[in-house]
Amino acid sequence: MATIKEMSVEDKLRALYDLQLIDSRIDEIRNVRGELPLEVEDLEDEVTGLSARLEKLKNDLESIENQIKAKKIAIDDHNTSIKKYSEQQKNVRNNREFNSLTKEVEFQELEIQLAEKQIKEMKASMEHKKQVISDSKERLDQKNNHLKHKKSELSDIMGETEKEEKFLSEKSAEYELVIEERLLAAYKRIRSSVRNGLAVVSIERGASSGSFFTIPPQTQVEIASRKKVITDEHSGRILVDNALATEEKEKMEKLFSKF
Repeated sequence: MATIKEMSVEDKLRALYDLQLIDSRIDEIRNVRGELPLEVEDLEDEVTGLSARLEKLKNDLESIENQIKAKKIAIDDHNTSIKKYSEQQKNVRNNREFNSLTKEVEFQELEIQLAEKQIKEMKASMEHKKQVISDSKERLDQKNNHLKHKKSELSDIMGETEKEEKFLSEKSAEYELVIEERLLAAYKRIRSSVRNGLAVVSIERGASSGSFFTIPPQTQVEIASRKKVITDEHSGRILVDNALATEEKEKMEKLFSKF
């Protein structure tokens, strides 16, 4: 390929159109993958979030179990105190001491009632969390299976296209090196501003490819002469004549057919 200084306008147009064909082929490969990489990433985030939530629920469950154990120990302690105060009541010397011990017994009984009520509430909470854990595990399994399937799907596509994409990306970089900076910047600017990524298009039936706006005959003659770079006044795309486009497509098809 000619260097930048040696390139004629026709060489520049051919290089630009070749670059467009290569980049469009890379776009096709990436479109085959579509949203799969993002789907995999989103699923991975969901799995991470669900796993963290499941771990927290298990920790919460363990904490409640420990609290229940502590309450049961406290109940045993209260019962021991009741037994002690009841024994002391047998040896009191007056009503004041008896009433004081009676109040202590009543207090311990109230503490037992409160602890039993809290245990009941905590057990209900445990049952609820166990159900949530079960549901979360089921959902996590589903997400993991879905993720495994999507990763396998992505891996298959990557296996089929990765080598070709790498080769074409290197070719794209090679072509960029021989295109003058001003033209390359224009190409990239146009390419990024249009949905289909077509910055260089051919003339088809008197209009630029994909457009319904007719190009004046005189302009078509100038494009076919390949003496200067001409852009479509409606879309801003760089225009090449159909004959040049056909020649370059045939050349690039041979390159693409290697894969």
